[in-house]
Amino acid sequence: MNVRFIIGGEATNAAGHATYQRLDPVTGKVATTAAAAKLEDVAKTVEAASAAFAKWSQTGPGERRALLLKAADLLESRTDQFVKLMLEETGSTAPWAGFNVMLAGGMLREAAALTTQITGEVIPSDKPGVLSLAIRQPAGVVLGIAPWNAPVILGVRAIAAPLACGNTVVMRGSEACPGTHHLIVQTLCDAGFPKGVVNYITNDPKDAPEIVAALIAHPAVRRINFTGSTHVGRIIAKLAAEHLKPVLLELGGKAPLIVLDDADLDQAVAAAAFGCFMNQGQICMSTERIIVDEAVADAFVEKLAAKASKLPAGDPRGQVVLGSLIDASAAARMDELIADAKAKGAVIVAGGKRNGTIVEATLLDKVTAHMRVYSEESFGPVKSIVRAKGIDEAIRIANDTEYGLAAAVFGRDVTRALAVARRIESGICHINGPTVADEPQMPFGGVKASGYGRFGGKRVIDEFTDTRWITIEGEQHYPF
Repeated sequence: MNVRFIIGGEATNAAGHATYQRLDPVTGKVATTAAAAKLEDVAKTVEAASAAFAKWSQTGPGERRALLLKAADLLESRTDQFVKLMLEETGSTAPWAGFNVMLAGGMLREAAALTTQITGEVIPSDKPGVLSLAIRQPAGVVLGIAPWNAPVILGVRAIAAPLACGNTVVMRGSEACPGTHHLIVQTLCDAGFPKGVVNYITNDPKDAPEIVAALIAHPAVRRINFTGSTHVGRIIAKLAAEHLKPVLLELGGKAPLIVLDDADLDQAVAAAAFGCFMNQGQICMSTERIIVDEAVADAFVEKLAAKASKLPAGDPRGQVVLGSLIDASAAARMDELIADAKAKGAVIVAGGKRNGTIVEATLLDKVTAHMRVYSEESFGPVKSIVRAKGIDEAIRIANDTEYGLAAAVFGRDVTRALAVARRIESGICHINGPTVADEPQMPFGGVKASGYGRFGGKRVIDEFTDTRWITIEGEQHYPF
């Protein structure tokens, strides 16, 4: 597949016709040849979005809503195209790709519903005869930077709410899935969004620091949202701070799943397996640490190991649960985490083998704090089991991380489980449910090194609008 930019509604080549290739992680064949941005392409793209802002920001909520709803229907009609692109570019399975499209469609519909919820307020003034208003207005050009791991969900999330709020957008696609992200923007253009309202650009991986810095620095860019690693998120936050630009960050995670001594073990096992191994563990909310009360640990580990051992892993073109990791380096890192943990006393109770970029569902029992897998985000199907002596130690272990995105607690006594959940340092926590969950209308985001700001629901309006104080005054008397 050949991918060009979308700038001002037109398919555009990069300056000098520069391109780069994205390879299928399983076969090694070329999946996509994509235009590779240069600095002049950055300016051209942002200026197209800026030129479209004046008119788009004045469109009524009905028009914005209708376009977002049409885009949702059109996106879902292209499910087969998205599945094919995701399989070839990222090695994901067809069910994961299909779920991406379904949830992304819901995000577009939720954004459509937001268009009439961008409200203000009347604030009482001490000045006689003054009507004092707080109103929300579109910020301007929004830069959305989305990752490869849930490319349709996170690509749509990066641009849907900004559009609903009356902003124009520049989407900078992931180098790992330029075709998938291009199809999102193409779909919105085909749905009828005016030229320049939605724009797309991507770059050669080696040029990413220069291109991203130029996008953030452009004076017309007023907001940035980024989903990705904490390492890169820190860089983007610093760049945005240099230009005094607000940024919404959804970053890494090390999600704990606590199994209390009164948990329904079968329910906990099912949720742990789903949270650990969906999309090969390459989800920001993936269950990374299973913290189980030692009173039920043996029984729980036996059940979970039996389930994990039966999960087929292989080429995503086949009937498998686990497909490919994103590239060979990610797969090799799984070997490193396993070897380190095993050398320091961990026990492999399921999996442990790798074939190229395919890694089995792997569980490491008796993990301790001096092992890499205890603190590092694996972002793969290698998961740790930590045994805890009671509730207080389980909570201490859950909070013993720089991250704070998602978490889960399992226990039959819901009142006690809720008390545990309230003590966990995370933006999201589920009681008797998996760590992996998302709904378009929910406030999604983390604390600590997992970022700041919230996608989803009405709270996202705060991220992509400016609050202005406006007064309407009559005759006034002044001291001079």
